[in-house]
Amino acid sequence: MNQVMEKTGERTNFIAKHAKVATVCAVLFGATSGILGNLITASSMAIGFWRLTIALPFFIIPALMNSEKREKLKAVSRRDYLLCFVSGAFLFCHFFSWFSAVKLTNIASASVLAALHPLVVLLITVFVYKRKVSIRSVLAIAVALLGGVLIVGADYSAFAGGSLEGNIFAFMAAMFMGLYFSVGDAVRKRVDGSLYVLLVFSACWICFTVGVLASGTPVLGYRPADYLLLIVMAFVCQIGSHAVFNMCIGHVSSLYVSTWETADAVFATIMAVIFLGQIPEGYELIGCVVVVGALLYYNRQENKNKQ
Repeated sequence: MNQVMEKTGERTNFIAKHAKVATVCAVLFGATSGILGNLITASSMAIGFWRLTIALPFFIIPALMNSEKREKLKAVSRRDYLLCFVSGAFLFCHFFSWFSAVKLTNIASASVLAALHPLVVLLITVFVYKRKVSIRSVLAIAVALLGGVLIVGADYSAFAGGSLEGNIFAFMAAMFMGLYFSVGDAVRKRVDGSLYVLLVFSACWICFTVGVLASGTPVLGYRPADYLLLIVMAFVCQIGSHAVFNMCIGHVSSLYVSTWETADAVFATIMAVIFLGQIPEGYELIGCVVVVGALLYYNRQENKNKQ
């Protein structure tokens, strides 16, 4: 028993020690979501359904096979079960809005608008959780957002080329992401990381299943390439990005996770250079430097606040 407790403690300490690095890696994986979602011809509801259907067994099976995890599941309070479902419902709304956005407007516009979620987290942190946030952290978030806007906003045609409906969906994706992070910040401190991921993803899958049935959305009959891309999305984006985010929320603040998410546009630009040979314009490079610099400053400020 002592050995099991020691091993569990070691895993917890490892996650706690490397949570900030893992968060950055999760952002890198998540940056591929817009490109994959745009390439898949299936509807937004079908994309979300298959993304969760493929990924969910990797969280359900280990939990059911582990007696300790089963006992922890039984120990979760009804209130936390409800909050996990609410968090999963917000994640469902985020996914549906995001996939709709990248199909209706250009990825550049969608990425910048979806990066506004730290503002939602900031407002909830201050006015709902009643936590103090230093003015320097607030300024760092603002500068990071401005840097993200600069990456695209300096070229007005990027926004002009997108549809109003798609941009609205992208803004909604930001709002729901902020709510998703904020609820997770409260629950994750009481619920084991892997179990929280399982409960939230299960709730999200239930919402997509109901959505598929209610809307009559077909889940079969798409191109073979679509299903291959869905598998890639499930492993890279759902497991490598969102699952890691949830595991980290218990060890870093939701503001930290949400703010690093604004680096999505930076990673997307770098990947475009490496894999597509798309050389960024001067204003894009300046925007990347601004975002990275602001996030590094925010990281430093968060460490000072904890001390």
